[in-house]
Amino acid sequence: MSRSELSLPPWITHALRAQRGPVPWAAVGRGALAAGPVLVSGMAVGRTALGVLAAIGAMLAGINDRPGSRRASVKRLGVPALAGAVGLVVGTAAGERVPPLALTVLLTGLGLVAGCVSAVGPVASAAGTQVLVAAALGAGMPVPEPGWARALAFLAGAAWLLALRLALPTPGALAGDFRFDGERAAVADVYDAIARLLDAVGTADARTRRFALTAALDHAQDALTGPRLRRWASSAAERRLHAQYAAALPLAEAATALAWAGDPVPARAAEGPRRLAAAVRDHAPTGPLPAPSRDAPGLRALDDALLHAAHTFDRDGAHRDLHTRRRTVRGLLHTAFGPGGREYGLRVALSFGAGAGTAQALHHSHWYGQHAHWYWMPATAVFLVKPDLGPLVSRVLCRAAGTVLGALLFAAFAAVLPRPEGLVVLVAVCGALVPVATRHFAAQTAVVTVLVLALVMVGGEPQASVSRIAETLLACLIVLIAGHLPLPGRRGGQVRARLAAAGEAAGAYLRHVLDGSDSHGGSSSHRGSGPADARHGAGGPDDRATRWTLRREAYRALAEARTAIALAAAELPALARHSAGTDEVAVLLERLVDTTTACAVHLDDTGRLTPHLTERLAEVLDELAARGERVGDHVPRSHPAKPPAGPPSHSTRIHTGA
Repeated sequence: MSRSELSLPPWITHALRAQRGPVPWAAVGRGALAAGPVLVSGMAVGRTALGVLAAIGAMLAGINDRPGSRRASVKRLGVPALAGAVGLVVGTAAGERVPPLALTVLLTGLGLVAGCVSAVGPVASAAGTQVLVAAALGAGMPVPEPGWARALAFLAGAAWLLALRLALPTPGALAGDFRFDGERAAVADVYDAIARLLDAVGTADARTRRFALTAALDHAQDALTGPRLRRWASSAAERRLHAQYAAALPLAEAATALAWAGDPVPARAAEGPRRLAAAVRDHAPTGPLPAPSRDAPGLRALDDALLHAAHTFDRDGAHRDLHTRRRTVRGLLHTAFGPGGREYGLRVALSFGAGAGTAQALHHSHWYGQHAHWYWMPATAVFLVKPDLGPLVSRVLCRAAGTVLGALLFAAFAAVLPRPEGLVVLVAVCGALVPVATRHFAAQTAVVTVLVLALVMVGGEPQASVSRIAETLLACLIVLIAGHLPLPGRRGGQVRARLAAAGEAAGAYLRHVLDGSDSHGGSSSHRGSGPADARHGAGGPDDRATRWTLRREAYRALAEARTAIALAAAELPALARHSAGTDEVAVLLERLVDTTTACAVHLDDTGRLTPHLTERLAEVLDELAARGERVGDHVPRSHPAKPPAGPPSHSTRIHTGA
């Protein structure tokens, strides 16, 4: 990053930042085979309008076609597609039967519900986006086909891309059973992340490497926990991957404890996890693993975890526990309709409703001239109000720039390409570019703009580049106003909700570790030397499994909170000030969870806490309490209280305040 870029405000630098990484050639191939072919199929049977809708369904599914496992892609692509089909039916029925004012009210209410539900998670957010975009298409793009036929065409396009995702192998990942290449790559990345964290122990890079380990574990967990027909993994290859993932958890725990201690470790400590990563990736035996020294609790835990991993890798996996807990209906409703969900829902409702109302007013005043479609403005507002894509001003700048570029490019293509053959080729090319363009919102907008303009021209609409630019700029203005309007309740609800969830998860993890210390006793004679002891721990297999589940939840919640805080900090100062101080609270919670992990490893090793560990716990809890007095509701109300004074022992406990 250049010095001039560093001097720019965050809301500008975020707009200039793009994701990096290798080109996802498999996704590029799927994109080329998705929208174009389904459009040709519709044209071949004389149903061009349905072919256009099928291509739109494939395009939206392509935007959600991210790296991961095949099993996870079923939910990631399928759930939003189903939501989009429902939106098409609702939008079509409302557009045909409801007058403009009532239609605007109906779409505003739909935006409120979809916005609230979007706060639940990434898949719910994608579903909320597609239901609103599809509702705008159904109401604002009149075609002769009934709503159910439109919905089936939309689903067919998305289902075609999903079928390609499930059937085609990933290049370069054909070792073993190719059905699980995404899962295998995700589990191997966990072991690589552990090795990189061990390499960085005692350096300034340790914290960043620990973040990367959390991200790798989250990704692997998501890859392995996708929908299935049976409750448990049914094939030996999948069971083996589950067991290899579970074997990485004690290694990650030991590596985190070593990073917390900060004492450099021998270079050979990282060699074992690195060889395990290669074994997972190549579907091959591990070979001999170098044993680390055993002169510290973290190193002894690392050695035991390596022994357990070697034992697991040498036999057919039978491990079923992925250390996740189902989210309850009550918890989902609280997330959706709590302060964070309500705030986002109101913003979406205002933006989507105002976009739909303005578009209809311009449409009925004949500003559109011969263009009969008014869906562009509300659909644009949906993408603009979506916080997953970056801070508000960054999204607006990227959307405006991308639309202008895409519209100008399409105008140039439309002037020279033969119709409809040239436009169909353009659709196929843009479909292939979507997976690459998702790295930057402006690039994605430009590609999608060209693709959609080509589709609607194939469907019979005249060239509409100029009007689309004007509608996009109006949508940008609407969302900017809606994003800065004062609303009931305190601003920054989404950040505070994520931070509160992180605090509750950290408290649950800490309580379990210290409450479970009673079962360890005050002697260190309980330790064994075999893989079974490393797997079960002193508290037994159930205690260790629960601890890993709580640890995973704590680190995942912290990662989600950090993401929300980073986005809020990159807003304009008028919005960023509402989340001031939350980054410091997140750092304290990270220190608390890291210290808890160190306590867990030490309790496994000796059965009691040292004065140093107790002092570190008391220090971070005191800082959390002091920070709570300064920033109020940014600190979770249920953060753990200070451990009681006195000499540290196995009976030391802390409790969660009300």
